[in-house]
Formats: sequence, structure tokens, C-alpha cells
Amino acid sequence: MSTPEIPEHAVTYGAREGEDIAVVELLRTYPGEIADVWDALTNPERLPRWFLPVSGDLRLGGRYQLEGNAGGTITDCDAPRSFSSTWEFGGFTSWITVSLDADGDDATAVRLAHTVATDNDHWRQFGPGAVGIGWDLGLHGLGLHLASGASVDPEAAQAWSLSPEGIEYVSSCGQAWYVADTAGGADDGEARLRADACVTFYTVVPEEAAQAGSGEQSG
Repeated sequence: MSTPEIPEHAVTYGAREGEDIAVVELLRTYPGEIADVWDALTNPERLPRWFLPVSGDLRLGGRYQLEGNAGGTITDCDAPRSFSSTWEFGGFTSWITVSLDADGDDATAVRLAHTVATDNDHWRQFGPGAVGIGWDLGLHGLGLHLASGASVDPEAAQAWSLSPEGIEYVSSCGQAWYVADTAGGADDGEARLRADACVTFYTVVPEEAAQAGSGEQSG
């Protein structure tokens, strides 16, 4: 796999219904018309070719479930321009909005905004990269699929993410989230620590992590 383009990143802090939140945004432009990119993002037969299998009622008000990942309710849909949904995973509820805009005659800009609560230990430890780097990798898969029309092999994608090239990409994304976090008003030192924690989470091979933990216990 070739090293992908790093999306534009932004972090905006605010409040939602009295709760402290951050809006984590990515912007990426792909070759292709809006209709095709929309289909890749919303067609349940096509989503597994670059992301994950999905089940449920994929319409406004319907419930969806991504295999082994988040589920939620589709709260808004303006095909083929935008959709919004809840994102329910691990006991937390957050919110996503995906917007599409034409960029010239044959390109489409995709903006993904993920709104998450920040008054919790998970955010304090990992910050915007906790959701952001996962979306960086997901948008990379979307780009591969749109460029070739072929399915992305999950095992190959996982192996690439842990290769020197993949680790370099994840590290670059972590740096981009650190910059976006501080630009949004986060403390520089805290932003640096949580960006580094995210990169470590995504780039440490599970076996290595287990060995490290075993070594710490025996020491």
C-alpha cells in the first residue's frame, strides 16, 4: 500500500446540552463524483469493501450496527450530501456527521465531524486521536477502494498499519492531531502526551505489548 494523503484535521471545543464536548473533524478530497462517493459511504453492500460489514435499517430514524464496532441511530439524511447518526460504543454515545461537496468537475470533498464528550478519563488520556486516528485509517481505506473499485483486504490493511510505512503514517496523523488540539485551545503539554499515547496504542504490536506487560510484572 502506498502512503496515503493525510487529511486536514481540526478540533473545536464547546458544549452540547450542558456537557463539555469536542468536535473532531477530518477533511479529505477524493477523485470521483458525489454520487459514487455517497454510494461507497452508505451502501450496505459496498461498506464492507473498505470499512466494516453493517446491518440494520439504513434510513432516517433507523438503527444500524457495524460488525464488532459501533451502532446507533440515523438522525439526519440529505442524500447525497450529508447524513448524521449517533455513534454508540463501549458504553459511550457520541455523534457523527458526514458531509459531501463537489470539488471541481470530478472530485468530492468529504468532511467527517465526530462530536465526543471530553469530561472523562478516556479523553484525558487519548484526546482527539482516540477517534481521529481510527478515522484517518478508515478514510485511507475509502481512498484505496475509490481509486481501484476493489475491496480492501482487512488483513493486508492491518499488516500495513503495523509496517514501517504504516507506523510513519499513524505517527504523522498523531502529530496532526496534536497540532489541531493545541490550535483548538488545549494545553500544549497535555495535547502532546495524549497524542503520543494514541500513536503508541495504534502502533504497538499486541504481542509486544503483552511481553512488555509481562516483563513489568516480573520485574
